[in-house]
Amino acid sequence: MSPLGKGESVGKYVARSLDIIDKSGIDYRLNPMGTVLEGEWDEVFAVVRKCYERMKKDCNRISCSIKIDYRKGHAGRLVTKVASIEKTLKRPVKQ
Repeated sequence: MSPLGKGESVGKYVARSLDIIDKSGIDYRLNPMGTVLEGEWDEVFAVVRKCYERMKKDCNRISCSIKIDYRKGHAGRLVTKVASIEKTLKRPVKQ
């Protein structure tokens, strides 16, 4: 989620969202091109909504891309998916 029309650097807006995510207690990973959230549907979308509500206070246009990967009975995939690749490669990878 990022604002449009706020110039080339939107880090201060992204930081506000990340603050909301971090304080929520939901598991997440920040990367240079986005943030991955992991949790139950309602829990994750409550956090997304808070980020959106905060951003719309001073942003007239917001771009948001959401990709959902549901797998019944599995949790902790932020760690296990990377571990699986590292096991296959027999070495750690950059994160």
